[in-house]
Amino acid sequence: MPATVLVRERPRPRVIRESPYAWRLAVATVCFGAFMGQLDASIVTLTFGSLRTEFGASAAAVEWVSLGYLLTLVALLVPAGRLSDAHGRKLLYLYGFLLFTLASAACGLAPSLAALTGFRVVQAGGAALMQANSVALVTTSAPRGRLRAALGAQAAAQALGLALGPTVGGALVTTLGWRWVFTINVPIGAVALLAGHYLLPRSRTRDRSPGFDWPGLAWLATATTTLLLGVSAASAPAVPRWAAPVLLLAAAAAGRGFLLRQRRAAHPLVDLAVLRGRAVATGLSAALCGYLVLFGPLVLVPVVVTSSGASELTAGTVLTALPAGFALGAVGGDRMVPRRLGDRSRCLLGAALAAAALAVLTVLTPHRDGLVPLLALLGLGLGIFTPANNALVMSAMPTGRSGTGGGLVNMARGLGTALGVALVTLALAPGLAPGEPAALLILLAVALTGGTLSWLGPRDRRGA
Repeated sequence: MPATVLVRERPRPRVIRESPYAWRLAVATVCFGAFMGQLDASIVTLTFGSLRTEFGASAAAVEWVSLGYLLTLVALLVPAGRLSDAHGRKLLYLYGFLLFTLASAACGLAPSLAALTGFRVVQAGGAALMQANSVALVTTSAPRGRLRAALGAQAAAQALGLALGPTVGGALVTTLGWRWVFTINVPIGAVALLAGHYLLPRSRTRDRSPGFDWPGLAWLATATTTLLLGVSAASAPAVPRWAAPVLLLAAAAAGRGFLLRQRRAAHPLVDLAVLRGRAVATGLSAALCGYLVLFGPLVLVPVVVTSSGASELTAGTVLTALPAGFALGAVGGDRMVPRRLGDRSRCLLGAALAAAALAVLTVLTPHRDGLVPLLALLGLGLGIFTPANNALVMSAMPTGRSGTGGGLVNMARGLGTALGVALVTLALAPGLAPGEPAALLILLAVALTGGTLSWLGPRDRRGA
């Protein structure tokens, strides 16, 4: 019996299950995890200075505290979604939270930088189980007519965590020390586990396909790892010039190997027939573009603001306008945009607003004027775009594959995040590009590409 309890999803109490607010409670629980994940992601960079001092490490060594986490997370998102479709999304979401919480405690007690990096890799495994299931749990909990609003609330929770991260992280590092950046996750995780146990629904449908494609996982992990290392190497002048093209070629070869494996595997990680569908293929590509445009300014704006003589605190305050606008668009998009507009039309509108803000920023860059309202407009456009884009992808996934769909969406997000940071860093690197205008032009081109992909996607259904 005890072993059965560990592998079975427990039902919600009847009073919660039959409540008209049951789906809202489930979405709120997932939003809590989304907030915590983004808060942790944006806090950790504040510890780098303290880590270098305490462990006497180089900047390159400390960078692996974040890089190891990101590489593991992106590689495991799709497999985590596949396992969740088979064994229960609530079950693996809660195990993910448990693993994330225990690894956070270990990070706070880490005796060395190597141990901290290893614990961060374990933490990323828990985060992969959480993130792969977050979109799926929202999709299966919310009524069909409220899916876009529910996904918007989740996206807003992510934006709020991203916005508060620098402030909370700075306060913790300054007052209590870097270890509390990780330790703070422990009581939060305990509350989230309790809430998830009672408020999240059991999986209604499951993918009962036997077996797991371990070779496919190896190909996918190799492809994503070499891709992220390649773009990171391209933006680091100290790395040999040959490293980036070699890594990117390796990523392309591993990606092809993954696709060939998925065609032959009896039980593939990803059904390629799903990816060949126009809604999923264009939707995931557009999602990558949206997250790239969202995270690129996190590198660019501090450079723009501090180069004019302002402090880092001022730069952080200015930058907050971006996630604040994103949260407003994600939560209030249904009220601000006419309801007759479907998801595809909302994607086009959001991409147009983001592109307009970036176009004006490109012109105003030398003057440093109007950053706050234009960043807010950029965030607003992306906040309208992202929930509608995610809804298009998830509604196109076959029944029983929402965990895989959530993993694909979050993998697109992770790759977009890494590419946004790397491309902007490359544009700002001395002697490699003309600086800020080039970075803005890259972001503008990507925003226009996201809008084009949305235009090429399927037409809105009547009443969508």
